[in-house]
Amino acid sequence: MNAAGRDRQNPEILIATLGVEPQVVTITLDRLLAGGRAVSEVAVVYTENPVVQKAMDMVAGEFRSRFYPGIQLRPVPVTAGQEKIRDFCNNADLQALLRTLYGEVRRARQQGFIVHLCVSGGRKVMGIMAMVVAQLLFGPEDCAWHLVTEGWQPGDRRRLHLPAGEKVWLVPVPVLRWQEAGTLVRAVTELDDPAEVVAWYEKLTRDERAKRKGEFIRHWLTPAERQVVELACRGLDNKAIAARLYKKEQTVANQLRSVYEKLREWLGYPAGTIERSVLIAEFSSYFLSETFSSSVGTSRV
Repeated sequence: MNAAGRDRQNPEILIATLGVEPQVVTITLDRLLAGGRAVSEVAVVYTENPVVQKAMDMVAGEFRSRFYPGIQLRPVPVTAGQEKIRDFCNNADLQALLRTLYGEVRRARQQGFIVHLCVSGGRKVMGIMAMVVAQLLFGPEDCAWHLVTEGWQPGDRRRLHLPAGEKVWLVPVPVLRWQEAGTLVRAVTELDDPAEVVAWYEKLTRDERAKRKGEFIRHWLTPAERQVVELACRGLDNKAIAARLYKKEQTVANQLRSVYEKLREWLGYPAGTIERSVLIAEFSSYFLSETFSSSVGTSRV
């Protein structure tokens, strides 16, 4: 979206992960500004490694030199409690990274910023965790970016700003956003801990799957098919189902074939065979839960 087409009421922030190459931050910011983005704050997430700290100092020097007037720089060390993380060596370090990134994006979203997230700097795991956070928190206008420069290799002389005409691109990284993003993002941003968000999302997903399965059972199947499916999912074979329902075994087999065809369509399978194992895998947990009130009795149907 170009500058003329955007609502300028929302401030914009660049959140960038940093390794040993400070130009990842400055060149990304330069490209955003050249593209008309109204970035007013830059948050740089970094570790306490001495080499990375040197890169952070170089970034800070560009802001002290007034190269970016009116733009606030905020260094953000990865921390676990009061301890600053030097590198990512274990699960606790990774959880600290996730919480730090989550906290920064959450803060920006709560303050009404449009978020630009650069995932090109630092350890690969920093980019991975940044994308996890983007998928948890991003709204429709937020963007994740990958910086590409042609010809430059690690170890070459650093150029914190590139001259006009230099081949450099900011490539947007696709982010899988929430459906009904406005409502869901507002709910997610109320949670302080990313682990709570993951648990909340898993529950939401389970509830949605249970709802869809209920719709299939109650609206796609006939009452007689529902009885057969429930008993099949409870482990009965065709002979036992027939005896339980006072039906012929061939009748049960015919009803199951009808169910398999409906299930193939519901699952979106291409033409092919749906077997009993697929039916049981999809619906056994549904019938064992309290979601479904069994209507299967011993009377003749």
